[in-house]
This record gives sequence, structure tokens and C-alpha cells, in this order.
Amino acid sequence: MRVHKLQLGELRANCYIVETAPNRCVAVDIGGDSRLFLEFLKMHNLKLTKILLTHGHFDHIGGCEEVRQATGAEVYVHEDDAPMLTSESLSLASNMAYHPFNPLTDWTVVKGDCYINDGDCTFRVLHTPGHSHGSVCYICENENIIFSGDTLFCCSVGRTDFYGSSPERMEVSLKKLYDLEGDYKVFPGHNESTTLEYERNSNPFMKQFRG
Repeated sequence: MRVHKLQLGELRANCYIVETAPNRCVAVDIGGDSRLFLEFLKMHNLKLTKILLTHGHFDHIGGCEEVRQATGAEVYVHEDDAPMLTSESLSLASNMAYHPFNPLTDWTVVKGDCYINDGDCTFRVLHTPGHSHGSVCYICENENIIFSGDTLFCCSVGRTDFYGSSPERMEVSLKKLYDLEGDYKVFPGHNESTTLEYERNSNPFMKQFRG
């Protein structure tokens, strides 16, 4: 598995392009700059088949509709965040975005914890509410990789003061991640990558689980 990172949109959210087979890929979050994203696919001769959304805030979905229309890729989102895909207010775009909100017109909802397959890769969907009701992490267990969205950052976590956020649910979600067996490379929604073991030992929001 080869993972590329682009920082897209007004808040420079991380977009990950995951090669799942020769000339085939999925994307995790597309926060904006759809033209730049499509140019990347063209330069690397990649066909996009799926867009996996970690949650529905505008800085992670801003470029999705244009890319979906251009590629025919299927969009996946947790059912609890699906209303954000068509709502300027629920997605926080009305208060924080500089560019016009571009609602999505087609997507597939996931419910609870499940699996999404593409090419040679399997993505485990782990529901991790806290930053939003429908926040999820995508886990590639064979590759020991977690795409953590705005649930877990390097030495930090996503904000829990938005509508739909919950510090209590975030704590439960962090414990889910803390309790995963083994170590993982963590690709978060913002800033630099990290590892789960490093976060277990260093992240102040996981301190309470260390015993």
C-alpha cells in the first residue's frame, strides 16, 4: 500500500490518496482544491474508485462533489454525519468557510463498525464519535495504518466544542484506539503523522488510560 498526502482547502486538511491496486486508489477526505486533486490523479495515472470521509465538516468534504462528478467515485460517510453533506450550517461552512459551500448529491452511509474493500485493501470502519456524531477512523489492519481524521492528532485530539461534539464520547473513542492491539502508523486529519504507540505514551488526552 502506498499513501500520498495532499493538504487541501482553506484549513489545509490532510487528504490521503491510498493506492489499493495498480493504477487504482481511494481517497480519505477531500477538503477542497478539487482541481489540484484531479491533477494529482492524472499525473500518477490513478483511477479513483472511492472517497472515504472521516466526518462531515466542510474542511474535509469541500472538494468531494466536484471530484465525485469528475471520477464517478463512490462517497462513504457514517450515517450520523450524512446530514452535514448538504448543510452549510451543520458542516460549519456558514461560520468558518471562505469559499461557497458545495453540497454533495450522492453518497453511501455506513452504520456502526464495518468493512470497506477496494482492490487489495480492506478498510475497517471504527466509529469514533466525539469531534462529531459520525466521526470514524479507517483502519488497514494488514498494513498497521489508521486514518484518524479529527479524532486523534499528534499529541492532541480534535475539538469538542462544536455542535455535535462531545468530550465524553471523545474519551470513549480514544480508549477504543488506545486498546487496539499492537502499533499503527497514524495519519490524522491535520498536521503531521504519528504512531499509536507514541500517542499512548505521550498524548496528554490518553494519559488517563496509562494506569
